[in-house]
Amino acid sequence: MSTAKPLQPEELASWLQDGSLRANEDYLIVDVCGDDFKEGHIASAINIPSTEFTAEKALISEKDQERLSKAKKVVFHCQLSQVRGPTSANNYLNTVGAAEGQEVFVLQGGFTKWLETYGKEKALVEDVKDAPKAAE
Repeated sequence: MSTAKPLQPEELASWLQDGSLRANEDYLIVDVCGDDFKEGHIASAINIPSTEFTAEKALISEKDQERLSKAKKVVFHCQLSQVRGPTSANNYLNTVGAAEGQEVFVLQGGFTKWLETYGKEKALVEDVKDAPKAAE
């Protein structure tokens, strides 16, 4: 059974800020939250709810399967990346299977940690209603 690798927020931020890397090709960020995706998410992330990644089979659309298969690196996360994110990533690995040479990650700390760290950086978040205050 395959297991997704942990990814620190700083590394993902460096991918987003690296002009030579292309979102959805070099990396794909998959937010597995449900309706709360609309309340804010990591820049360039797509939303595929965790309910679409079951242990028995993936219920994701053909369009999303194609997007997942094209990316060199796929990063899954949820609010805290403690249950839904890791479970979805591992279910993806063990039902759909990573494309040849593809790496699959789970963002450590989830969107909560991301927002605490990068919530004020407009290039790294989208649709955030109330960005956190900067740490003093």
